Amino acid sequence: MKLFLVVPEYYRVKRGQTLCGVAQTFGLPPRTLARENGLTEELFAGQVIRIPPKTGDLYVVRGGESKTLLSGSPQKFEEKNGKHLYIGQSVLL
Repeated sequence: MKLFLVVPEYYRVKRGQTLCGVAQTFGLPPRTLARENGLTEELFAGQVIRIPPKTGDLYVVRGGESKTLLSGSPQKFEEKNGKHLYIGQSVLL
């Protein structure tokens, strides 16, 4: 028997959940989830957000790593993660 992980297209936020927590649940960087939903504030209970399809593996940036090292080029990095890169950031590879 094969098991498949089904990621919903939309998700209703539960009481006490944060953007970072929801993003981690779905294996996404918080920035990706915020950008996909046009968020400028923290999530609230009952809010319905869109969960974008995951396009890579979640990775936490360490010191000395660059956009080119992580994704092959700055352009590829920015397509998945936006312009900024900093230590401790969760990004998609």
